[in-house]
Amino acid sequence: MSAPGASDSALARAYSACEQIARTHYENFPVASLLLPRRMRPAISAIYAFARRADDFADEGALPDAERLRLLEDWRRRLHACISGPQPVSSSDDLIFLALGDSIRSRRLPVSLFDDLLSAFRQDVTVKRYATWEDVLDYCSRSANPVGRLVLRVAGYDDAALDRSSDALCTALQLTNFWQDFARDWAGGRLYIPLSDRDRAGGRDEDLDAGRMTAEWRTALRTVSSRTRRLFAEGKSVCDGVSGRLRLELRFTWLGGTRILDLLEQSDFDVFRRRPTLNAVDVPPLLWRAATWKAA
Repeated sequence: MSAPGASDSALARAYSACEQIARTHYENFPVASLLLPRRMRPAISAIYAFARRADDFADEGALPDAERLRLLEDWRRRLHACISGPQPVSSSDDLIFLALGDSIRSRRLPVSLFDDLLSAFRQDVTVKRYATWEDVLDYCSRSANPVGRLVLRVAGYDDAALDRSSDALCTALQLTNFWQDFARDWAGGRLYIPLSDRDRAGGRDEDLDAGRMTAEWRTALRTVSSRTRRLFAEGKSVCDGVSGRLRLELRFTWLGGTRILDLLEQSDFDVFRRRPTLNAVDVPPLLWRAATWKAA
């Protein structure tokens, strides 16, 4: 049940606005796609719209860091305010929180997972380098893993084993996106390959400044890609631990992520010349593999 004060028409408009955001923003992997059960799409769209706007604040390079952090803190304040009930609607952001608050209350979603997401977005503003692999995984535990757990909660699952498998899959997807966007991130001042792996391989920052993917950087990328493969393997079981259309959605997502990793490895990580992406040609074989999937 939604909280008093939110009319059915207002909630419908709020969820419609969130679904529009989910449909029109580019993502590597499906968000609230047609593979998801229809009953899940509104809440997933509300979660996505909340995270998308927060991510925009964190990545708004034209603003000083202090202003981006202020926007994220305001977003956190509005998150906690929306839990108690509908707030006045006077902007598109208000619609996001109207839908999100309804989803949190009706689906009993842990607010701590949203707080974790916001902590990762704040870190995006202040941290541009990671010393160790453990540091990168810690970031992923807050930037990616909460999304998977929220999807499970929206679907009605609250199981520790599923959570662990989901965490591995979400981390693997986040890492794959890092390696896919390696050139873009470097241009934006960010490096997700741990400095310990860079130094062990002998990678030089000046080569990246010149757009050169050297043998040393390829070695570092092969190292982190191999670790990402292992996480995909650990995360595969969540695709079989759920049922119905969500199972097909997670299988398709798993296959899409590993396909991007395949393309990166096939190009020997030549990311300065070409950023590998999924396209329309990839969809039919991925759907076929998802439909004929053999459980681990």
